[in-house]
Amino acid sequence: MPSDWIPFELLLLAAALACSLVVRPWRMLRAHGSVPALATPLLASLALLPWLWAWPGSAAMPWPLQWSGAALATLALGWPLAVPVLCVAGLSTMLTAGASWSEALGAAVWLGVAPATVMLVLGHAVRRLFGAHPMAYLLGRAFAVPLLALFACSLLMGLLGQGGVPDTDPRLLVVVSFLMAMGETSWTFAIASLLVACRPQWLATWSDALYLRRQPT
Repeated sequence: MPSDWIPFELLLLAAALACSLVVRPWRMLRAHGSVPALATPLLASLALLPWLWAWPGSAAMPWPLQWSGAALATLALGWPLAVPVLCVAGLSTMLTAGASWSEALGAAVWLGVAPATVMLVLGHAVRRLFGAHPMAYLLGRAFAVPLLALFACSLLMGLLGQGGVPDTDPRLLVVVSFLMAMGETSWTFAIASLLVACRPQWLATWSDALYLRRQPT
């Protein structure tokens, strides 16, 4: 990874962390009235993301087939709590995948914070355009938004030569980025749909009171 990118990535990561910590996301680990505690999805994210991010390093493939998990983490934890978790996942690659400091920093930015932030912006746009409707959440925030965020960040990462992506035809890069984004988005949508039906309290971005007009008991 070009060293010229390190100051820019550090600035992006520091800005995201600062914005995240300002709203004190640790408050979401305890229940507040109708707002459920997110300790379970937080622990699950901390357990699964480092393993997921270490996998391409041990696969020995010519193209890094990397799923970030940032989309599902953002839906489950909310952006403020997802950002520190994704930073931890990025830094963990120095232990799990033998990544250098610059590689771990790049992973935290391009695979974690960047798609999570794009999801925050696009998710807000979906809420403003379609309102609080269950189908808008599922098809918009849990499918269309992750697909666009993951595709855009993966494509940008490849065009900038980050993440170990080989120098290749931009058209091939578009195809690979879209297929990878579609694969991860399909799983994200399936898991989010299952959680909405069975464990809605594990999704910070979902509320029965808001989307189903159901008062908490």
